[in-house]
Order: sequence, then C-alpha cells, then structure tokens
Amino acid sequence: MSVPKSNYVSRLQWEVRLVSVALLFVCLFAIFPIFTTITISFKEQADITRKPPILFPCDTPEKSFEWSACRWAVEGYERVFAPKPNEDALLGFELTGNLVKTYIPNTMGYAFTSALGVMLLASLSGFAFSRYRFKGHDLLMTAIYAVTGIPLITNMLALYQMSIILRKNVSFFDDRLFLIFVYFGFFLPISVWITKGFFDAIPRELEESALIEGCSPLGAMFRITMPLAIPGLISIFLMTFVSVWNEFIVAYLLVTKNEYKPAMFGLYDFLSQNIINLQVLAAACLIIAAPIIILFLFTRKTFFRAMVEGAVKG
Repeated sequence: MSVPKSNYVSRLQWEVRLVSVALLFVCLFAIFPIFTTITISFKEQADITRKPPILFPCDTPEKSFEWSACRWAVEGYERVFAPKPNEDALLGFELTGNLVKTYIPNTMGYAFTSALGVMLLASLSGFAFSRYRFKGHDLLMTAIYAVTGIPLITNMLALYQMSIILRKNVSFFDDRLFLIFVYFGFFLPISVWITKGFFDAIPRELEESALIEGCSPLGAMFRITMPLAIPGLISIFLMTFVSVWNEFIVAYLLVTKNEYKPAMFGLYDFLSQNIINLQVLAAACLIIAAPIIILFLFTRKTFFRAMVEGAVKG
C-alpha cells in the first residue's frame, strides 16, 4: 500500500522543523557561554557580581533597559594589554602585558612549527603507507593505530624525567625544541592515519597516467596527488595547531623558564592573580581565543571541504 504524497510531504516538513529546532538549541547552547564571556569582559565588577545577575548593564531605577544608561568598561583589556606610551613605537605605545608580549607569541611559535612539521611529515608518511607495500607495513600501521589511543598525559612521567636528564647532560638543550618534538611525537601518528585515508581515496590511476606521460614518481606525487590532498593536509594543520594552542599541562611541566611558557600558562597566571576579578579573566580568555577564531574564519571552507570529502570517501 503506497503512502499518499501529501502525507509524505507533511511528514518531511515536520522532520525538517524538528531538525531545525534541534540545531537551534545546539547553536544557542554553544554560543551562549561565548556571548556571556564577551559581556562579562566589558562589565564593571559591581555589575558582574550583582544579584540577581543581569545580562546587560543598562538598567536604571526607572527602566530595566536603557541604551543611554549602559555601563560598559574596558578595564579588563587594559590590564591584559597593559599599554604604555612609547614614542619609538609605530602607534605611539607598546603592549607590555606578559600575555600578549610573551605567552601568546610563544604559543604561536609552538603551534605553527608543530602544525607545519606534522603536516609535512604526515603527508609523506601517509603517501608511503597508502601507495607502497613494504616489509613491516601492517605491523607499523597497527602500531600507529595503537599509539593514537594513548593520551599524552600518560607519558608525562617519562617525558619529565627525560627532560631533566637532557637538561643536565646536553649543553645545547632547549626547552622549546624539546616541547616541539614532544608535540611531533604525539600528533604525528594520528595525522599519518588520517592522511593515509585521504590518499587511499585518491585514484592511483591518476598517478599511473602521469607516469605514462613521462612524469617521474616524485613528480606525480607532488604535481598530481599532493594538490588533490591539500584540503586534508590543511585539516591536519588546523587540528594540530588548535590542539597545541589549547594544551597546558605538558608545556607547564616541561618548560622551566617563564619566558618560554605558552598562553595557557598566562591564563593560569591571570587566574592566580585575579581569581575574584572576572572581568580581567574574561578579557584574557577572549584574547587567547581570538587567533584561533580568526584562523578558522579564513580556512573554514577548506576545512569543511576536507571533512565532507573524508566522510563521503570514507
């Protein structure tokens, strides 16, 4: 017995509405904490601790909301940036806050170097695992699958002892290089696994056609296969970059000098100094999150393309 077309369309419309409502709740659930943090960063301390709490500090004794009565403040950002006049600076002032002067640039260096290195090594390794069957291929892939399930924190004791030994016995030992190599070792296995999947989805016939036309194997790899895998490689770069950017405990334990600490240590430092000043903490959180948001906005199309292609081909 066939279902009437009108009933089918009606049911489809209800399903679309239910999905839309569910997506709306998910978006609100995700956006509300961010929106609240933004408003707190611009509130005065008295409005933040006020009871009952208010979303916008724009009330008056006569009205619950009045635009002209809004009491926005930037004290939190001033304390984080700590601007000081400097005639030699381009804008006539310099930012002296440790978070923006030291910790965020450190994290930018760690994240960019780790992400770029992991992406390059994973692209070559993933291509090799995808295209060639060599001795120990299956054993190595099994080891990679196993390693990807081990949390980084599990190896902290061994890494900490290793850093102490190297620091005592190696004259040119550098905490920053050691930390980057630790990130390499942790993020490379899962990146190789992911890139192998992207290369598996690219037809081998494209490379074989290039070889027939006289292209060398390396030329076929770099001219044919790698360009097709760019969305996947960019997703690997973003995954590693964001993970390193948000990482705290490993860098906190392995890096001994404060001038080499990452941004999350700066946030921890602010937390210890301003535990009751939520305005400053909210401003610091937003400043740390800003580079990740900007990076995602510029690369979102490529990232979504990689995710969709991976889902379809997988």
